[in-house]
Amino acid sequence: MTAPGTVRPAGRPAEHVTAPAPTLRRVLRHAAFEARIMLSNGEQLMVAIILPVLVLLGLRLLPVGGIAGVAPIDSAVAATAGTALISTSFTSQAIQTGFDRRGGVLRWIATTPLGRDGYLAGKIIATLGLHVLQVLVLGGIALALGWRPAVLGLLAAVPVWLLGTVAFGALGLLVAGTLRTEAVLALSNILFMLFVAVGGIALPPTSYPRILRGLVDLLPSGALGELLRASLAGTAFSWGSVVVLLLWAVGGSFAVSRWFRWTSV
Repeated sequence: MTAPGTVRPAGRPAEHVTAPAPTLRRVLRHAAFEARIMLSNGEQLMVAIILPVLVLLGLRLLPVGGIAGVAPIDSAVAATAGTALISTSFTSQAIQTGFDRRGGVLRWIATTPLGRDGYLAGKIIATLGLHVLQVLVLGGIALALGWRPAVLGLLAAVPVWLLGTVAFGALGLLVAGTLRTEAVLALSNILFMLFVAVGGIALPPTSYPRILRGLVDLLPSGALGELLRASLAGTAFSWGSVVVLLLWAVGGSFAVSRWFRWTSV
C-alpha cells in the first residue's frame, strides 16, 4: 500500500510529493524576503530613514514650517511622520515593484503557490514592518530632541497612518504597474520631493498663497499632513482632510485593480 504523500507511477519507485507550505507561512516568508530587500538597498534605506531624519532635524532647528501656538518639535515630528510614510508606502513601493515587473518577477510569481494575492499581502506586511522600524528610529531621535507626545495624539495618529499607507501604497503600485521602469524611478522620486516640499507635508497649507492653498488641501499629501498635525501637534482637526485622503485611498485602489499590469510594456 502506498503511504499518504507518495505516488508510485508504474515501473518507478515511490516518490514523495512535496505539498506547498500553508498560505500564511508563504506570505510571511515573502514578507520577510521583501523586508530584507528594502533594508539592504542603500537607496531605499536613505529614502526611508535618512531623509526623514534630515526633515526632522531641519524643521526642528531652522525657522521654517512653524505653526503659531505649536512647539517646533511637535510640528517637525508631524512632518517627519508624513515624510516617512510617503517614502516607504509610495516611493520604495513603486521602485521595488517596478523593477520586479521589468525583471519578470511578477509574471513568474503568478505561476507559483504564492500567487499574486500572496505577493501583494507579503509586500503590505513588509511595508508595515518597515513603518514600525521608522517609528522606533525617528521616535527615538524626536524624544532625544525634546518631543513629549500625548498618548491620545499617538492613538489618533494610528488610523491616519493606516489610511495614508493605503492611499500612497495604491499610488505607488499604480505608478509601478503602468509605466516603464525608468519612468517609475524618475517619477516616484520627483513626486516624493514635491509631496514633501510643497505638497503640505513640510509646510502647512496656511504657508501658501490663498490661490494655492485649496490645491494643496486636495492633494493626498496635504490631507495627510493636516491629519498628522492634528494628531501629533494638536492643530485643528479637519473632516474634509479625512474625506480627501479616503477618496485617494479608494480611488487609488480601484485604479490599481483596473489598470495595474503584471508584465512590463
